Amino acid sequence: MMKKMNVKSVLAIFLGLVLFTSCSDDDDSSTGNSEGNARMSVKLVDAPGDYEAVNIDVEDVVIKYEGDEAEYHVGEVNAGIYDLLELTGGQSANLAIDEEIPAGDISQIRLVLGTENTVVVDGETMDLQTPSAQQSGLKINLNETLEDGILYEYVLDFDVEASVVEQGNGGYLLKPVIRASKLAVTGIISGTVTPSTMQTLVTATSADGNVVVSAYTDANGNYTLYGLPEGSYTLTFTPEIGLDLDIQILENIGVDVEQTTTVEVVTFQ
Repeated sequence: MMKKMNVKSVLAIFLGLVLFTSCSDDDDSSTGNSEGNARMSVKLVDAPGDYEAVNIDVEDVVIKYEGDEAEYHVGEVNAGIYDLLELTGGQSANLAIDEEIPAGDISQIRLVLGTENTVVVDGETMDLQTPSAQQSGLKINLNETLEDGILYEYVLDFDVEASVVEQGNGGYLLKPVIRASKLAVTGIISGTVTPSTMQTLVTATSADGNVVVSAYTDANGNYTLYGLPEGSYTLTFTPEIGLDLDIQILENIGVDVEQTTTVEVVTFQ
């Protein structure tokens, strides 16, 4: 109504998801296959394995969109060696936090590895063979649609026990089993203010006051507030400076994850 090389630095593995660059400059404009940008947070966790360490040599990260043959390399990768087994017992690494990426249908993330991959068993460090990963990357299938303005949290669960395979010659091979799960964790509020000839500042404030998001109306009086966690909000409409108009307020506006809440038209008279 009105009124990581420590494990934390592994963050950089996916930190560049927001800074995609195409293999060819000509492909820059085709990143994604939907208008607008989504936002992404990524956590890495690991199911425990019967090893003392599993060290992965990260060189590059590539992302692929559905129906697009081009590969998009992240802009900044902090290359290094990371022990996956430090991410057990409830521990996780924040690989990306609230990063903006093109909206659209993501098919795959590929983690390209170098040659310094090892596994430690009974105190002995042995090479962990990863031939295919060095060439095309560890493939993490997503097949998810990311909508414009929504913040998604991805949890990448690396199953070391299933991924490290002992061979007949005593060596070890990495055949990665990584499960990716997606949670949509925010929603959107949209609406219209009249008259559209004036610019209005619209501010959404969560019930606990911890979230404040603002946007101006466009030339048609429309506004959209992105990245709102689920909950109840108060909307404050502040008219253009210089106009003798009172601030208007809408209270108890509910937001659900991965949904757009369209509110009633606000009219200034």
